[in-house]
Amino acid sequence: MKVSNPKWKEQLTGKMPEGLAREIDIFETELELRKQGKLDERVLAETRLRRGIYGQRYDNGQRHDGKKVQEIVYPSGQLTKGPNTMWDAPGMQRIKIPGGGLNAEQLETLADLSEEYSDGIAHVTTRQDFQLHYVHIDDTPTLMRRLAAAHITTREACGNSVRNVTACPFAGVCQDEAFDVTPYALALSKFLLGHPDCQSFGRKFKPAFSGCSQHPCALTSMHDLGLIATMRIDNGVQKRGFEMYVGGGLGTVPYKAKLFDSFIPPEELLPLAQAIARVFARLGEKKNRNRARIKFLVNDLGIEKFRELVLEERAKLPHDPRWTEYIRDAERFHEEPLRPTGQSSNGPKSEAFERWKKTNTRPQRQPGYVVATVALPLGDITAAQLRALADIARRFTRETVRTTVEQNMVIRWVSESDLPDLHAALVAAGLGEAGAGTILDITACPGTDTCKLGISSSRGLAAELRNRLAEKALQLDAAVQNLHIKISGCFNSCGQHHVADLGFYGVSRKMAGFTVPHFQLILGGEWTRNAASYGLPVMAIPSKNIPATVARLTERYVTDRRNGERFQEFIQRIGKAELRGMLEDLTKLPSDPSDRSYFSDWGDPREFSLGDLGVGECAGEVVSAVEFGLAASERKVFEAQLALEMDHVQRAGDLAYEAMLQAAKALVKTGDQDVSDDPEEIVREFRARFYDTQQFFDPFAGGKFAQYFFAAHKRAGEPRTLESVRHLIEEAQLFIEASHSCYNRMAVTTTA
Repeated sequence: MKVSNPKWKEQLTGKMPEGLAREIDIFETELELRKQGKLDERVLAETRLRRGIYGQRYDNGQRHDGKKVQEIVYPSGQLTKGPNTMWDAPGMQRIKIPGGGLNAEQLETLADLSEEYSDGIAHVTTRQDFQLHYVHIDDTPTLMRRLAAAHITTREACGNSVRNVTACPFAGVCQDEAFDVTPYALALSKFLLGHPDCQSFGRKFKPAFSGCSQHPCALTSMHDLGLIATMRIDNGVQKRGFEMYVGGGLGTVPYKAKLFDSFIPPEELLPLAQAIARVFARLGEKKNRNRARIKFLVNDLGIEKFRELVLEERAKLPHDPRWTEYIRDAERFHEEPLRPTGQSSNGPKSEAFERWKKTNTRPQRQPGYVVATVALPLGDITAAQLRALADIARRFTRETVRTTVEQNMVIRWVSESDLPDLHAALVAAGLGEAGAGTILDITACPGTDTCKLGISSSRGLAAELRNRLAEKALQLDAAVQNLHIKISGCFNSCGQHHVADLGFYGVSRKMAGFTVPHFQLILGGEWTRNAASYGLPVMAIPSKNIPATVARLTERYVTDRRNGERFQEFIQRIGKAELRGMLEDLTKLPSDPSDRSYFSDWGDPREFSLGDLGVGECAGEVVSAVEFGLAASERKVFEAQLALEMDHVQRAGDLAYEAMLQAAKALVKTGDQDVSDDPEEIVREFRARFYDTQQFFDPFAGGKFAQYFFAAHKRAGEPRTLESVRHLIEEAQLFIEASHSCYNRMAVTTTA
């Protein structure tokens, strides 16, 4: 429990950067004005988001670990049960960590804050940030001041701003990198933070740096601005530079970043980033948030036109001395070891140590030193563990710790001779688990634990899969060991399901009169080469059958792969039609009507029912015409994927559009309303009955998915490209998911 200390502001004066201290004072004043009714809630919402403060889900449920959320003790004395506003219940505080770099003092500060203001757990995100959940908004100014005193900011951790600048956690020590990108990531982060040209975006903007093109440590392909280190010879002199990519992003429909320039010298990094920001701010969508990311602007303009506009903007920029000063200052960045190198003794080591060493360490390019990965299941680390990690960092290194995009942490510059002692220290802190970077290392977003958008329990499923896989970890085939599983609680891909070997995102289906938690299976994604390719949905499977799905797919891969065939190659060769047939039985509920387990999610004993639809008829439910129509639309969108596999691009696009029409027609026919097969009539009736009335609108996505349908109808018959068809198939699947949700809501309203 927090001991209130009204003197925090006075105690921290002089320890915070002056500008940051002033901003926190302003924010505190805005909070007070809002309480007095003198500041509009919408204005405060953007203000708090730009300072990393999110609202949080509270539904009187349970977390993935079974602990009831209403049992969590909050320092402010607030309860989770009650009106879901920033004033009535705690929320989430995101904390920016540029490049993922942390020192021991910062780890201890995070430990203190998680203990005093949160539930004692800090969460590492897929963009190297930290998040503290269950933080009350009244406590955030003090929390921000204490972070600022440790040289950490929450500014622009959320909102329509430049988000955390991420970078490869192995930068500077990786054997395959062109050069260390750390200083450039820090320079860009410092330059863009609070920059006037970055304050009027329609949506967020995410940069990332990678030291090489072959590894996935930074995932530049899926970022708004991706920078990959490269070298070239110029007049006999080797020079540093960056491959610059723009317009990537996952979200509901993923877009792969496009090459802006194959070589950007360091001195042009900051001015070009500024020019890109100005073009995005000026031409990016503002009214329709669903198309406000830079990926849509690049796609609409084309990369050539976008490049032309950016270069024109660059030419007009007045010279800013920070362009070179920040780069020059950052390039002084230097890391070195604390302890001399040396080989560990040849004496016997425990099996646990050997397993950990195999999966959780990698040699640095500096001989005799290694990077040790601290695996964090679900990205969680307790306050006590943070303090222990701070002690370990001081004992073995010069406090060289970084977070990773796989929700782990790494300790750099560990002497090989220290590995046994390091492992022992980690084990004592509960941080010595093996399996980093393997199939056990599952990525998951917050899902229904705390996220308002969560549909299914991503963390609950991740915990269950990890437990099951850990039980047979030693028996898993080597090819399976290296697979990646990533789970999102909804379609927004915060868990990065599109780039996993086995990806899942939460959806719901009505079965036997109840809403049943499901996950959509995604296959075909590629994690390596900076997330080189994105997968597509295959089928929706009840949440309780996902472990069996993983087991069946991995067993088939081990049995049928050819000559070291990678998983993506195996999926492509087998084909999704055969894979779907292999899993079809897992889409069904058990025949025993007394088995209620399928109606609840992992880690949550409550039934998922939205209403007892057809109570007493579970043994022989009458399937409505709407359900038949929606099932037909799912079959059609799957046929579109099969056509795409056969390179029938135009046919695939036509089928995806027809799937949307089928789903829209199914909804229009509710209440036995007659409608022809004429696309114009279907679109007209759907717009009038479901879009204009907002009946189709998702509580959080609004009418975004209906707009996908309208756009597809407008483009029907036009020539299609491979990229546009992939996007259309994704959009069709999301439109069908939204149609299922709409029908479920209608059914609940009807029976209420």
